[in-house]
Amino acid sequence: MGTVAVAEAPAFVRQDLGTYYRLEHPDARVPILAWVKGVPFESEVQRQVLNLARMPCVFKQVVVLPDVHWGIGAAVGSVIATRGAIIPAAVGVDIGCGVRAVRTTLVAGQLPGDLKPLRSVIEAAVPHGRSQHGQRGDVGAWQGEVPREVAAVYQQELSADYEELCRKHPDVAHPRPLGQLGSLGTGNHFVEVCADDEDRIWITLHSGSRGAGNAIGRYFTHLARRQAHDFGYEAWLPDRDLAYLTESSPAFDDYLQALHWAQRYAVLNRRLMMERILEALPKTGLLPGYRIDDEIDCHHNYVAREEHFNREVWLTRKGAIRAGTEDRGLVPGSMGGPSFVVRGKGERESFMSCSHGAGRAMSRNKARATFTVEDHIRATAGVECRKDADVIDETPMAYKDVQAVMAAQADLAEIVHTLHPLICVKG
Repeated sequence: MGTVAVAEAPAFVRQDLGTYYRLEHPDARVPILAWVKGVPFESEVQRQVLNLARMPCVFKQVVVLPDVHWGIGAAVGSVIATRGAIIPAAVGVDIGCGVRAVRTTLVAGQLPGDLKPLRSVIEAAVPHGRSQHGQRGDVGAWQGEVPREVAAVYQQELSADYEELCRKHPDVAHPRPLGQLGSLGTGNHFVEVCADDEDRIWITLHSGSRGAGNAIGRYFTHLARRQAHDFGYEAWLPDRDLAYLTESSPAFDDYLQALHWAQRYAVLNRRLMMERILEALPKTGLLPGYRIDDEIDCHHNYVAREEHFNREVWLTRKGAIRAGTEDRGLVPGSMGGPSFVVRGKGERESFMSCSHGAGRAMSRNKARATFTVEDHIRATAGVECRKDADVIDETPMAYKDVQAVMAAQADLAEIVHTLHPLICVKG
């Protein structure tokens, strides 16, 4: 099965369908379609996917993409169609996380030889990272007064619905939904300046709904577990994190409201960050004038109501982007590797989806134990970025080979542009 053949893996009956595998198991209600040729598909991830295939609300099949890796409840890099219910943990806590990319009229030769000042400008324009355990004074939130344009967007687009949600569910409230709007976060979230194969300069970023979305995800996952207990099906869940909310329950409608709010927050968060970066860079005097001539934004942790195989379903993409024939997206690599602007091919068997990135090859703890700062410096040669011990868990070697990921899903998305990183900002 791809590169994995371990005794602990589920004993699937495997059918090779050319570009992907069809996996069946006696305990599964639906088959698993796995685009994992040439990439790792670890035994613990296979067990998570099998758990999804056992769920009564899952429709037709479970889709596994080549960036698949372990996640809470459901594997990251999976696509799940459900009828009559949604599994909050399958959506995850980084609701609406996704990417935004803009192509500028700049070319690589117009950038200064020393890119560190440009990196510093980006870091000053966008709060990033985390300190003070996320409490007052956290560097990942606005300090003091929130910028006027950020406050205006929050008031006009987000405030009223969030207040209504928190009135219904006080435990979902987060202390800084406004203070984190327009901020990057930490972990695998990034801002990059890249050059494509024609030397055109792109600015890309990756972030989501920040702490407010995290609080929503955790709260409704807990609510689903409680519902599983109250409705008497907790005992037969293959994983307690796969508890679901049914359409007949009041909590379902509230979760949808919360999901849509968090997904909207995530889009606005990315838009505001990009606007601040685009406003700040020309003021440095290091760049000639430029304009934006292309723009892409797409979620990769979200739920949408879609039609597949002549049925209306709730489609959860957990670490996946929509890849219909008219859809464009960005598949990021890692701090030292390329990213790809892609156009979907509309493959119906994948629920019109493709991978959202390279996907982790190892846990953060294992990466810290395995690699040194010197390893990281070599892996990010030529990229202006942090090269210290605190980003070892994000070093390129902690991720799968994004080229192999793209090869494994060649029938799901075509590469339109290859982007090579020049500057990478991490929290």
